Amino acid sequence: MNGADTAWIIVATALVLFMTLPGLALFYGGLVRARNVLSVFMHCYAIACLMSVLWLAFGYTIAFGSGTSGIWGGLDKMFLNGVTVDSLSGTLPEVLFFAFQMTFAIITPALIVGAYVERVGFGFVLVFSGLWMLLCYAPVVHWIWGGGFLADGGIFGDVGVKDFAGGIVVHE
Repeated sequence: MNGADTAWIIVATALVLFMTLPGLALFYGGLVRARNVLSVFMHCYAIACLMSVLWLAFGYTIAFGSGTSGIWGGLDKMFLNGVTVDSLSGTLPEVLFFAFQMTFAIITPALIVGAYVERVGFGFVLVFSGLWMLLCYAPVVHWIWGGGFLADGGIFGDVGVKDFAGGIVVHE
């Protein structure tokens, strides 16, 4: 474990979370009519809550499980099964890596809120966001960041897809 890496990822995790709550909520809230501001805030906060639970239950294992198909990571890390205090992901504690990746799982469907704000109901937002994260976001994370078929050693050989800033995964 590297202390400097750990400290930086803790800060980065907080910064990414602040991009969603309150950053994205306030930004989208400023773009809508006054009567819909609270609705936008609720969309962003509810998505954050739902994505946190879904990432814990299924998202992390789909994205970073030890599946060998290259398409998805399997279900071996559901509810952080097998992740201990001493587990590492690279030079980071795996729990911190989980939290850092969870912030991207939160902000990615929250970005979509701007496309349908003032147009859809609250229930649809939650159902769509949950299904989108599990069926679209988490598998693409596995393909590129989780050792899937687009990562190093995948279909492109030793040099896989390089997604340094999340442009492919987050903005798919």
